[in-house]
Amino acid sequence: MAKQANIGQVNRLKVVKEVEFGLYLDAGQLGEVLLPNRYVPNGAKVGDELEVFIYQDSQDRLVATTDKPMASVGEVAFLRVKQVNRTGAFLNWGMPKDLMVPYAEQRVPMEEGRSYCVYLYVDQSGRIAASSKLSLFLKETNTDFKSGQEVSLLVASRSNMGYTAVIDGTHLGLIHNSDILQPLRMGQKLKGYIKGIRPDLKINLTLQKQGREGREELADQILAHLEENGGRSDLVDKSSPEAIFKQYRVSKAKYKKALGQLYKVRKIAIEEDHIELL
Repeated sequence: MAKQANIGQVNRLKVVKEVEFGLYLDAGQLGEVLLPNRYVPNGAKVGDELEVFIYQDSQDRLVATTDKPMASVGEVAFLRVKQVNRTGAFLNWGMPKDLMVPYAEQRVPMEEGRSYCVYLYVDQSGRIAASSKLSLFLKETNTDFKSGQEVSLLVASRSNMGYTAVIDGTHLGLIHNSDILQPLRMGQKLKGYIKGIRPDLKINLTLQKQGREGREELADQILAHLEENGGRSDLVDKSSPEAIFKQYRVSKAKYKKALGQLYKVRKIAIEEDHIELL
C-alpha cells in the first residue's frame, strides 16, 4: 500500500518508474510525482525509497525535489520579501517558485526587502501559501505549560506591551517589556522560559531562568567567575545594569539577590569596590 504523502513537507517515497527526464515517485493519494533528473541521486532506481519535498512548480504541477526549503507546511519561519504585486507578497523560501502571502493573510502590509515571520499552510486550492497572521494558526492559550519550563522561542512581532514570540513552533506568548534586558530583533531564535499562565490562559514568557533553580545557577556562575579571576571581581551591587547583564545575562536585581545569598552563606566578602571569594 502506498504511503500517504503531504504537499509542502518532506516525504519518503518509492520510485515506481524511470523516464528520460527523471523518476516518478508513488505519492499515494497525490498520484505519481516527478523527481526531475537534476534532483535524482546517483544510482537511484525503481524500487528505491527517496526523501523528497513536494511542492508546485511555476505551472502549478506537483513536483518533487531533494532540495530542502527554509520551512515546511505547519512551520513558522522568518522570510524575506522578494516582490510585491497586485496578488500579494512573494517570499524567498529556498525553492524555485517563491512563496505567496495573499493580502488577506498579511498582518501588516508587507514591503519588498523586509522580512516577516510567517506560517506555511496549504490553501483551499491545494497551493502552498503563507500568512503573517500567526494567531489564526497557532494557539494563544495553554494549561499544560509549567512555570519555569524551558522552551524554544522565535521573536515574531512587537507591541506596546513587549514582544510576541512563537513557543516551540506551536503557541504564542508575550515577553513583557519589564522582562526584556537585551535588544531583541524580529526572527531571532533564542531559549526562554514560561514565566506563568495568566487567568485568561495566555502565556507570559521570560528570558531568564526563574525560581530557586535560577538563583542557584546564577550563584554558581558568580563563584566560577571569581575562581577564574583570582578570587576577585569588580562587579558589585552598585555596578551598572549593563555591566552585570554583559557578564551574566540577568537583571541587576537578580544579581544583587544572588550576592546576598552567597554573602549569607559566607562564600564571598562584599567590599565597596569589589567582591572576594572566601
